[in-house]
Amino acid sequence: MTAPATAPVAVTSRCAGCGACLLTCPVHAIRPLGGTLLVRAELCTGCLECVEVCPVDAVEEIPVRDPQEPS
Repeated sequence: MTAPATAPVAVTSRCAGCGACLLTCPVHAIRPLGGTLLVRAELCTGCLECVEVCPVDAVEEIPVRDPQEPS
């Protein structure tokens, strides 16, 4: 099985840097990077706990398009 190209979630520019998502992630897929947070696609399971815990709604789910669906 290959790692996904993008994670199922992304940290947006609204991030206040509180670290709630980082501390909540059960697989430690969120890491600090140059003053922001990065979601590591190869680790993220898509549980969305980070989305639920973010107090400023800075973590967003990225919809995954079904390759079988027409564009």
